[in-house]
Amino acid sequence: MPGIATGEALVTSHSLGFNFGVDGETGYVIEHGHELEGQCLQGKVLIFPNGKGSTGGSFIIYQIVRGGNGPIAMVNVTCESIIAVGAIMAGIPMIDSLSENPLEIVNTGDLVRIDGAAGTLEILCRAEEKEKSA
Repeated sequence: MPGIATGEALVTSHSLGFNFGVDGETGYVIEHGHELEGQCLQGKVLIFPNGKGSTGGSFIIYQIVRGGNGPIAMVNVTCESIIAVGAIMAGIPMIDSLSENPLEIVNTGDLVRIDGAAGTLEILCRAEEKEKSA
């Protein structure tokens, strides 16, 4: 999905199912035992391997983004149709199939920029660098 977004990365190595895994009103991950359980997606560049679950997840993505509680962009290792449709409906940039695995090069808290049209991900500032300068 085209578009440019700059923000703080929220990274998980676990697949994410938006339908029953993310609260549709608050944008908090509610899937029991998920690596991101209890964290909010609001304003984040969400980086995860791929989606899972039913097609209702596309609407949940749309719902949380339109309600102001969703991610500003998403990056997948391999995107599947539920996530792609959700990003299109919500109008947020989405990229996948990068030359390097984003789960191996980006950490939660890093400041990143994605360009959906170009299919690029750039790390602008590492989380540990931000902490040192604070």
